[in-house]
Amino acid sequence: MKELLHIVKVGGHLVNDVAALNTLLVAFAKIDGPKLLVHGGGRHATALANQLGISPKMIDGRRITDADMLEVAVMSYAGISNKKIIAQLQQLDINAIGLSGADGNCIEAVKRPVKEIDYGFVGDVVNVNSGVLTSLITNDFVPVLCAITHNKKGQLLNTNADTIAAQVAIALSSQYDVRLFYCFEHAGVLHDISAPESVMEILTEEQTTKGIKEGSIHQGMVPKLHNGFDALKKGVKEVVISNTTTLTNSNAPKTTLIWNA
Repeated sequence: MKELLHIVKVGGHLVNDVAALNTLLVAFAKIDGPKLLVHGGGRHATALANQLGISPKMIDGRRITDADMLEVAVMSYAGISNKKIIAQLQQLDINAIGLSGADGNCIEAVKRPVKEIDYGFVGDVVNVNSGVLTSLITNDFVPVLCAITHNKKGQLLNTNADTIAAQVAIALSSQYDVRLFYCFEHAGVLHDISAPESVMEILTEEQTTKGIKEGSIHQGMVPKLHNGFDALKKGVKEVVISNTTTLTNSNAPKTTLIWNA
């Protein structure tokens, strides 16, 4: 029987709000057994870019990572955001170690091909070095991965943190029973964005496709769902979308993704 591994991806409001992040990390620290954290931080990167006089570019809600914005992303994700999280976890007696995809060759990616839109230095994951991550976990380290990867040719790349969480979960599913949690400010995927209590307890791939087409599921939720179902199809035991409460209370409201082969 495989050992249970919790992978928690945190992003959005939770990364940028000091109190909310602290609550999340306290809950994460209480999870028994092996665990791994993946974090984004796009809002902090946007704020930092503005402070530096760099105008972030977005097309259809997706960030364009030109050379200047890549430097900001590395400073933000792999620098201040990652190291603040590491310091807080150390305070909670969690022996965390912060990593980008380049560290230990953890996550290799390729620059996204230019089609209708040139996303710049955005990377699509092609390989996760599960051996390095397993070695760290086995030696009682808690890896904390940011949203920066590399192409093994000296180029850093900005990669969606939801995708990183799913690809890491898939890679580690051969060694562990992986439970993947997408943590953000809501209790789950909502029937109505204006009604925080309207959580969809179960969400199938068919319902998701219909919701996206009808416009009831949109914006930042779409990549979470696409990545979540991909993870389930490729060996991940469970995928849950919810808020911090779910990490310590299994009865808390949440959305569980269901995929039927």
